[in-house]
Parts: sequence; structure tokens; C-alpha cells
Amino acid sequence: MKEAPVTRNTAAAGRTAPLSGVLAAVLTPLDDSLAPDHGLLIRHCRWLLGSGCTGLSVLGTTGEANSFSVDERLRLLDALAEGGLPGSALLPGTGTCAVPDTVRLTLKAIEIGAGAVLMLPPFYYKNVSDDGIFAAYAQVIEQVGDARLRICLYHFPQMSGVALGPALIERLLKRYPGTIAGIKDSSGDGAGMVETARRFPQLSVLTGSDAFLFGLLENGGAGCITACCNIAGHLAAEVVEGWRRGEREAAVRSQERLDAVRGAVTVYPMTAALKALMVRHSGRPHWRNIRPPLVSLTPQDAAALESALHRLGFVPAPWL
Repeated sequence: MKEAPVTRNTAAAGRTAPLSGVLAAVLTPLDDSLAPDHGLLIRHCRWLLGSGCTGLSVLGTTGEANSFSVDERLRLLDALAEGGLPGSALLPGTGTCAVPDTVRLTLKAIEIGAGAVLMLPPFYYKNVSDDGIFAAYAQVIEQVGDARLRICLYHFPQMSGVALGPALIERLLKRYPGTIAGIKDSSGDGAGMVETARRFPQLSVLTGSDAFLFGLLENGGAGCITACCNIAGHLAAEVVEGWRRGEREAAVRSQERLDAVRGAVTVYPMTAALKALMVRHSGRPHWRNIRPPLVSLTPQDAAALESALHRLGFVPAPWL
């Protein structure tokens, strides 16, 4: 791809699904052999789209992507397409430690019509330079070589050990302004998210934590990609819709309810907690299955979590 100049758009320009609104960081159900259950995943994705979510971020942290082989991830993406899920709503995670693997996954995402991809930087080596991270993203973009590619950068330094700072973001936007389209910020730094949204108005900035949703929307952000949207997407949707309609008090109340649900869930390991809740909500016992090194919630912890949500009066949208 040829180098192109920076283009500055308004904060809302170019924000099409799946880079605005409410995206679920989708759980991956596993069968009793711990292989991805494609049928149940498709059903879960349909339920999410019908209960407040505007997009589906599959194969991310919550979806246990880094516990799956590249071939497993490719088959999962094919299954979603064959299951009739709209590609425009999909934001698959494609970032790996090896550029060739990232290229393979990204090409598959484009093939199935995904609206964008969520891309971690290579994350095994630590204390790498911005030059190295830039080179990795540039190699992927050049090797994919498709003008349809839209990348949502994935900033999660606590997990990846690799930060995506403003200087690097600016450099990537300058070189690939039509390709670098968004960033999921899971750093937990609300002020940093706001600064990114203000500094790069052409970028869709999405929070990885429900707690920052309303504050980010008020400061030029585009929405959220969160684990709790697996059960509470309707609450996040209320926040977004209230903000869009200018009903600030209603949006704040919805944010408070969303915060309470997140607070109850994050007492426990997030993926295991959400899978335990899906067992009860869907009636499918193997929702509790999880790949090592993660472990399932104990029955005692699962019961305590359900009791905490019951005290909040929280009920997910009806299952399909």
C-alpha cells in the first residue's frame, strides 16, 4: 500500500458497525472435549444481536482466543459465516505473536465479510520499541494487501505487556489512515481513553470496560467492547441510546445499573464467571467448560454470583 497523508474527519465520521455502539467481547462455548461448540456460539451471537448488541467481537480475550490454535480459529470464523451471521457485525480478533498467523486470520476475516478486525500487537517479547510494533502492523497490512481491511488496535498492556502509545497511533494513522480505524482500550485508564478520543477524532475509540462507557461517549468516544455485554448488552445499549437522544439523566442511571452488574461479576475471574451465568440462563451445562490454564467457577462461587445479581434485580434478556 502506498503511503497516504493524514485525513481528519469529524468524531462521528466513518463510524459504521462494528466500530461504534455496543459490542460484546463474545464468550466461546466449548463442548465436553473442550473444542469450540460452533452451533451454540452461533446461537449465542444471534441472542446478543437481539438483546442490545450492535457488534460481535469474537476470538478476543474473553473468548479465550489465545487458547486456540490458528486452525481452530479459522474453522470458527468459517462456521460463523456459514451460520448466517452478518459479517458487517463481526470484529474478529486476529492479532497473534507471529505475523504470518495474523495475516492468515485477517485474510479469513476479510473473506467472510467482517466489518473490521481487532488486532493485538505481537505480545511475547516485552520492552520492544515503537519501531518494532509499527513494523509488525505494517507487515500485516502490506501482506494482506486489501483495501477493505479495517483494523481496530487492541490496547491491553496489563495482559499483553505491550502498550500502544499516542506516538505509535499517530504514526500508524499517518501511514495507513484508511486502514487504522479504531482502538479498543482495555487499559483501565479513563483519562487516557478520553485523551485518545480528543487527539485522534478520526479514530473510533471504544472502551474495554463498562465503567467508562458514558464518560467516553461524552468526550468523543464511539462505544464499548466488553465482556459484561455477554449478559448485560441491553444495559449498555440503554446508556448509548440515552446519550444519543440527549437524555443524560436516563443514560447515567443506566450506567449506574451497568456498573453494579460489572461490580458483581468482577469479584470473580471474568470469563469463568460469565460462563457460569450462561449455564443457568441458557440451561446448557457445558457452558461452564473452559480451557486450561483458566478454570471454571466453583459451584459455591457460581451460586454466590447469582445471588449477588438477584439482589440487584438484574435479569438478562430472555434466552432464545
